[in-house]
Amino acid sequence: MSTVGIALVGCAHIHTPNFIGRINARKNLRTLAVWDTDNARAKKCAEELHAPVVASLEAIFNDRAITALVICSETHRHEELVIPAAAARKHLFVEKPLGIGARDAGRMADAIERAGVVFQTGYFMRGQGCYRFLREQIAAGAFGAITRVRVAQCHPGALQGWFDTEWRWMADPRLAGFGAFGDLGTHALDVLMWCLGDITEVTAATTPGTRRYGDCDEAGEALLRFRNGALGSIGAGWIDAYNDVRFVISGMEGYAHITGDNLFVCSPHIAGADGTTPWTDVPATLPHAFDMFLDAISGTPGLPLVSAREAAQRCAVMEAIYAAQRARAWISIDAPAAT
Repeated sequence: MSTVGIALVGCAHIHTPNFIGRINARKNLRTLAVWDTDNARAKKCAEELHAPVVASLEAIFNDRAITALVICSETHRHEELVIPAAAARKHLFVEKPLGIGARDAGRMADAIERAGVVFQTGYFMRGQGCYRFLREQIAAGAFGAITRVRVAQCHPGALQGWFDTEWRWMADPRLAGFGAFGDLGTHALDVLMWCLGDITEVTAATTPGTRRYGDCDEAGEALLRFRNGALGSIGAGWIDAYNDVRFVISGMEGYAHITGDNLFVCSPHIAGADGTTPWTDVPATLPHAFDMFLDAISGTPGLPLVSAREAAQRCAVMEAIYAAQRARAWISIDAPAAT
């Protein structure tokens, strides 16, 4: 397998250390450059990757030996990095969310599509076996007409001070685009849209919780109306001691829920699915979203990556969710069709 040259462009995201470990575990990858607006942060990551710090973005974009970029900058910097990187025909992993809202994310998706490069973002939930199974069964009509669905994606990050020091920017909506609800809720939003399609309108409420980060929201709830008539809800935040009931779907002919690590399914269309015992007959869980990107740039074809257009649409819906909570109203979604 030939060596693939990559660069880390932006080291700000809390997932950066994890990604560095995954890069270092690949013998065919060579990190040729590290860039960040914070030189000390760039130097630390460069040392871990055994790579040089490069002060010039243009040098990275123009280096033909660098074929792919991993962008883990603050969200508000994504557009200024992604558009010239796409123009330079660099494959792109851009940590979620792609953008702050519909406009910047849409422009980035346009640039990525024009360039025809490999794109991926960090939506990992759709790769999990349980959600792959549920999507298949929804499409097959195993639950009948879907009436409601709920996803909760929560952790105790604010309670444990995860964002108090070097990751503090993630609790500043001017830099991150959103607060805690957007940070974790975007994962739930992705898996819901992946399973159920277009959302037509939204409303929401958020809370600053502990007020550890001023007025930055630390948790929230959103209510969604899907084009197919189903109602959905998302619970997400950084102030939950435990995230037990992670998924619930109810249809006119069946239901399913994920409680703890167990999936329960009840449907007359699935043999043995009586809802009383954990259901384990699900597809294999795919590699992590970041690993699939590394596989793709290493030459593995046909991987189910998240498209740039999908990533942009999630940003448009999340932007509408925050607008709805500020207005205390339902907001209609004007976004391209889900894929």
